[in-house]
Amino acid sequence: MVSYDSLARALDEREIAARVAIKHDEARARYALSRNRVSTYEEFTDQITRYYDYHFATCIAGGGRLSPAEARSEAKQLLESQLRRGEGDIVTWFVRARDGVEGGLRVALDAICEALKAKAVTAYVRDVFESHLVPQAWEDRVEMIRQFVRNLDPSIRASIRVDQPERYAHDSVALIDEYVRGLRRSSAMFRRL
Repeated sequence: MVSYDSLARALDEREIAARVAIKHDEARARYALSRNRVSTYEEFTDQITRYYDYHFATCIAGGGRLSPAEARSEAKQLLESQLRRGEGDIVTWFVRARDGVEGGLRVALDAICEALKAKAVTAYVRDVFESHLVPQAWEDRVEMIRQFVRNLDPSIRASIRVDQPERYAHDSVALIDEYVRGLRRSSAMFRRL
């Protein structure tokens, strides 16, 4: 039987950083820009496309590449998802990169890195939950969730229904999503954009 301690070790912030987050940060650090501004929208989309493909190949696909259209589309979607509702769209990112304001092109590439890292962390956390909870009997699943929620950092626990471990034992997606959101808010493994 898999123990709660094993689940807790696998979901420790340092363990997640070592297994997932650090390689994303190192890939971003190795990607050098010759300049932090772009002149045209085409140059901007070319830069984010190349960076997305590089990051994807380095951290996700083990060297595999995307078509330029796939990389461009994914990069634009990730950038737009990083903006708060009503704050703008891909043109907002372009203007920042063109004018060199709010971090210019560098911050756009940082945002792509952070979004890909968050997706990878979510996938890792889901895999850990599935490998630790799926083979468990119902009562054991509930108890593991109860212990997990009880031991969460208070800033993360505040947005979770701690009185309903059965709910999360039945469907852990909401718990996983909230845990990763909490990590993004509070963990040093995520940059503050």
